[in-house]
Amino acid sequence: MRRWLMIVIGLALLAGLVAWTLRAAAPPQVQARLVGTEALQGPADAGFARVTEPRQFVFPRDHGPHPEYRTEWWYYTGNLDSADGEHLGFQLTFFRQAIAPEMGARASDWATRQVYMAHFAVTRASDDRFVSFERFSRGAAGLAGAQADPYRVWLESWEAAETTEDGGRKTEDAIRNTAVVRLKAAEGPASLDLQLRETKPIVLQGDRGLSQKSAQAGNASYYYSATRLQADGMVTLDGKTYQVNGLVWLDREFGTSALGPNAVGWDWFALQLADGRDIMFFQIRQRDGSIEPLSGGSLVAADGTVTRLAREDIEIQVLDRWTSPRTKAVYPARWRFQVPSQGISLDITPYAPDQELNVSYAYWEGAVKITGSAQGNGYIEMTGYAGQDRRNEGLGR
Repeated sequence: MRRWLMIVIGLALLAGLVAWTLRAAAPPQVQARLVGTEALQGPADAGFARVTEPRQFVFPRDHGPHPEYRTEWWYYTGNLDSADGEHLGFQLTFFRQAIAPEMGARASDWATRQVYMAHFAVTRASDDRFVSFERFSRGAAGLAGAQADPYRVWLESWEAAETTEDGGRKTEDAIRNTAVVRLKAAEGPASLDLQLRETKPIVLQGDRGLSQKSAQAGNASYYYSATRLQADGMVTLDGKTYQVNGLVWLDREFGTSALGPNAVGWDWFALQLADGRDIMFFQIRQRDGSIEPLSGGSLVAADGTVTRLAREDIEIQVLDRWTSPRTKAVYPARWRFQVPSQGISLDITPYAPDQELNVSYAYWEGAVKITGSAQGNGYIEMTGYAGQDRRNEGLGR
């Protein structure tokens, strides 16, 4: 459960630019017709499929795009350790949004109804160093896109792509059981090049992959996770290259709308414990200070067995707060996270206090350290603290 608001804000910038370009180039009478058509189309979600009942997931097909839904993302976060003792966190995320449910025949290679946005961030624990970057592109002319087999999602040179063990790009006739996913991104002082291997079965979140976000029909997404990917490779920051290994988490969601009208933001926890267990939990914060009753998550045992977690199963206590010097947003900065029925009591601390992304939509997402009844690492995302009002942004999340 995440990110509906930031993807809409960011991709709406690019989608709006594309629409404005088309309109500005048209004769005056056509411009008037475009404006009138937009007024008659109604809500931006019209014409897109909605998430209303569980579906049968099929892999590798569902690793690829779902253009019948308006919004989709591929979300990689991870904690890595270097041979010389440095701890590094990273985020590499790709978002797709459709401009319109259909597009007429167009001869241009630039024609598209899909726009893409990507975020890349790196954290270094030893000196609280954090850098973040953002890219946009249209899903045309090879600039950005997604495919299922061989798996690949990319925005220009940033990509997650299925490869073979020797690092070569996987082809249609490659042996599947030798395949890994390679993450590559570079911007400014930061770069990463990682190979990922699955160590646990895919988890279908919510009700067989349907994650309901509010009581309204269709306010949901299809959501699955790869909660424990083994990572090996290199990260470079400020001219220093680290040979690293660690664990990565992949979240995949697609749908058309999600948040209810009273939602202002959410807190998302992805926790990987040293004993092999993984926990995902999201809570949607409401305008009146309450938590959306359909907030929830999952506990994944070391053997892959999944226990669903309802909002009532989790107790979260904020132990400290941090104020952003840029946005003045006040974020939770340390937590006690408890699952009483499972005997779990975790103290969670950020590896760096300032892991706020300075992109189109200000939000905090960063690497955290776990102590208490179990040890481990994780990632936490927090949105809606910087004062943006989702009512003015259409879709939400």
